[in-house]
Amino acid sequence: MYEIYTSNKKVEKRLNNYIDSYNNISDKLKRIKNNPRKECDAHPLKGKLNGKWACWLGSNIRIIFVIDDYTKRIWIESIGTHKIY
Repeated sequence: MYEIYTSNKKVEKRLNNYIDSYNNISDKLKRIKNNPRKECDAHPLKGKLNGKWACWLGSNIRIIFVIDDYTKRIWIESIGTHKIY
């Protein structure tokens, strides 16, 4: 199982705000911890975001994250609407 981290305090604050506002986001994050490449329509990104992944958390909320298989960590780099791309 992977652990979820945020890349900075701004992302952490936004993530916590979304978790407080939408009750199903914490459940989806738990699913991502088990299988970050398959859950919540996760998909690899291309272009300038190559090497990063994105997934849908609901209600037009998406996250961009990096998967570190060696340390079993998921680093959330951005969260928000589709405009985060």
